[in-house]
Amino acid sequence: MNKTASIIITLGLVGALGIVFLGSSKSNTGASDTGTTQNTEIKDGVQYVTIDVKGGYSPRVATAKGGIPTKLIMKTDGTYDCSSSLAINSIGYRKILPQTGETEIDLGIPKAGEPLRGVCGMGMYSFVINFE
Repeated sequence: MNKTASIIITLGLVGALGIVFLGSSKSNTGASDTGTTQNTEIKDGVQYVTIDVKGGYSPRVATAKGGIPTKLIMKTDGTYDCSSSLAINSIGYRKILPQTGETEIDLGIPKAGEPLRGVCGMGMYSFVINFE
């Protein structure tokens, strides 16, 4: 194989990889990124924030009230990817979530203005909860 053919093949592979990565990042955007989905509710004085876990976290950005007891519900449904390996460094939480089920994480009483960030074990997927 000559040098020109090698360059053309390399450029083709780089272009294909660029399309794959750019295409997958665009599919992760949408209404759920803005925190507009209704994923918070207050029951008996406790706020529950629900995040769906599969191929990332949804919503990726959520808004909740600060100053009240809060629990984070991580919902998995046949989750086999790295998003099931969850780390929330600010509260020292590191666990592998079950493939299917709900995991309740007590966040205590978050302060307004202090966001909570979670990330998968590989650092590919993340979410943030902004407390107002």
